[in-house]
Amino acid sequence: MNRKKSRELAMKLLFQMTINKEDSSKVIENLKENQETESNKKEDTNLKDIDMDYLVRVLKGVEVNRDLIDSKIQNYLKKWKIDRLSKIDITILRICSYEFLYEEDIPKNVSINEAVELAKVYGEDKSANFINGVLGSMIKDVNKA
Repeated sequence: MNRKKSRELAMKLLFQMTINKEDSSKVIENLKENQETESNKKEDTNLKDIDMDYLVRVLKGVEVNRDLIDSKIQNYLKKWKIDRLSKIDITILRICSYEFLYEEDIPKNVSINEAVELAKVYGEDKSANFINGVLGSMIKDVNKA
């Protein structure tokens, strides 16, 4: 299983949940149904490399704890309001913040690195630096706790 691919798929699905206002159960159900009908035609939809336990934990975890996660993120936004961030940036920040708070087996530096890499691919020009700054500030306080 590939955690990087799992995290990327989690980001895509969480983004979908945000845009379409869907719940995690529906998104996961659709993913599994589409996988069966696609017959692995596309490499990025191939679930054999995906850590489904992680994927479900992240989607449900962000969904259930969204208010807390968003308030944590808001604490580290300088001169920004969370509702002004791009949907991609907030999705990436939510995943990493969830990992900081609830996934003790994932090193925090790995979470940040993966978040920055996702931002480079899916975000805007300055997204990676912005996300790195927010998460860098957040990790200092998380490590103190």
